[in-house]
This record gives sequence, C-alpha cells and structure tokens, in this order.
Amino acid sequence: MKKIIITGSNGLLGQNLLNLLLEEKETYKVIGFSRGANRSGRDDFEYHNLDITDTKKLQTNLLKIQPDVVINTAAMTNVDACETDKENCHLLNVDVVQQLTSLCSEIQTHLIHISTDFIFDGKNGPYTEEDTPSPLSYYGETKLQSEEILSKSTIDYTILRTILVYGIVAEMSRSNIVLWVKEALEKGNPITIVDDQYRMPTYVEDLALACKLCIDKKATGVFHISSNQLLSIYKIAQEIADAFDLDKKLIQPISTTTLNQLAVRPVSTGFDLTKTNRELNLYPKSFTEDLQRFKEKLTQIQI
Repeated sequence: MKKIIITGSNGLLGQNLLNLLLEEKETYKVIGFSRGANRSGRDDFEYHNLDITDTKKLQTNLLKIQPDVVINTAAMTNVDACETDKENCHLLNVDVVQQLTSLCSEIQTHLIHISTDFIFDGKNGPYTEEDTPSPLSYYGETKLQSEEILSKSTIDYTILRTILVYGIVAEMSRSNIVLWVKEALEKGNPITIVDDQYRMPTYVEDLALACKLCIDKKATGVFHISSNQLLSIYKIAQEIADAFDLDKKLIQPISTTTLNQLAVRPVSTGFDLTKTNRELNLYPKSFTEDLQRFKEKLTQIQI
C-alpha cells in the first residue's frame, strides 16, 4: 500500500484526487493536508489541519508519516493578487516547494508538483515540455522558480503543467471560468470576455487522473495536461453557453487592453500533448466533449 500525501486537499484538484485515490483503498493510504476543517465531505481518510507554510509543522508531519508520494496541489494562483502580494506568493509557490523538495530528498519520496502555462510568454504556443519558459507575470516567475528547484534536485519529481482548470467539489472556496460563465448567464447577467487570448482549458478530473497515472507508472519529468483544443477565451465562454443551453447574446467580446489587469497574460499558450499521450497513455479530449462530462457530473450532484 502506497502512502500518498495531498497538500491543499480542500481545493478543487485536492478533492478530486481524494475521490479518485479513495476508490482504491487497498492500493493507497491517503493523507490530506489543508488549512482549517476538512471540507471534502469525506471522513474515510487521514486529515491534518496544517498550514504548509509552517516549516516546522510540515517537517514534523512529513517525517512522521514517511509518505511514498507527495502531490503538491497548494499554490497562490490569483495572478493579479500575486503582483500585489509578492511575499505570500513567493512563500507558497517557491519557499514551500523548496521545503517539500528538501524533505522528500531526506525520506526518498516522489514529489508531484502542479505548474502552469503562465511560465510561457504566449508568443510561440502550443508548447512542448522542452520549450524555453519566459514568464510575463510574477505568478509565472514563481511557478518557474518552483520548477527549477525540482529540476536541480536529486529527488524523483514530476511536474504537471496545466491550463485554466475547472470542475466542481464540495464547499468550493473559489470559482472557475466554467462555473462563473454558467452562473452569470443563468442569472441573465451580461458578461464581457476577452477574444484575443487563447487557451486549452483543463477538466480537473483529467488532471487528477494524470497525477494518479504518474504514481502508478512512476513517471518523472515534465508533462503537459489540458484539453486538446486551442480556443479564444471568448469562444470558451460561447461553448459553455452552448453546453448549458444559455443565451450567447449575453457574452460580449472585448480586447485585453481594455481590462487594465495588473498582471500581463500570455496571448496564446496551449500545449502539445504528444508526450502525455505516449508516456502516460492519456489522451485528453476537446473542451466541447469535456463540457458534456462536466454537465453529467453536475446532474449527478444535483440528484
């Protein structure tokens, strides 16, 4: 039985990982680390109310548990907030990863870490795992620094880069693009969406499955995880409206320059998924198809 620690187990990816790994309790002993009470709605795993920026507590718990794998889903991901609160951004996105890497080295633990398309400048996408990063924002800089900590280490590590993750779990602390667009249109609220940025959104269940495959296959190195379809964010919003039979006329396109966002966003990212297909045997689908899976999930929750 493999002992798996999930940091940020209350989050969107964290809870999806819990649900996926706990389907095989004879294979995995799952331990969740998150701040505050357990919000997953499950009590069939070991939960620790733990602030992972507390170096001493993180060290004590990790050395006591001696996990086989740590999956680090915790991060500061609000791109504009990272520009104004660089101290906390660096603490969670870089310092914690340095600490986890050191501890995993000490106990010979496989560390799976989540990164982002925002390490790229968006000028030459879709990107392969070997393309040269050039972040435009402080968030992107910190995520690249975390990758460099791992790549310079001697531990077994896996970096999963992803894009615009969406999905739903119990007691969500923040929304995502699909839920935000859906809820706004359901209320009849007009929304403005940029039509000059391009992304490949990622259904959270695919990202969780990628983490599990990396455990099972002992896959190390860098992998790209997203849907297989590059769309403008405006087109993404239109697809959401179509999937849920909502009024597309409420969606108005705007240009990035009108937003005056603090952090610079890359124009067009997207991933080449060849390595993910070949080495993980994972074949992500189009955003259109993934939305139908998500719609079915929402129906099951409402039932």
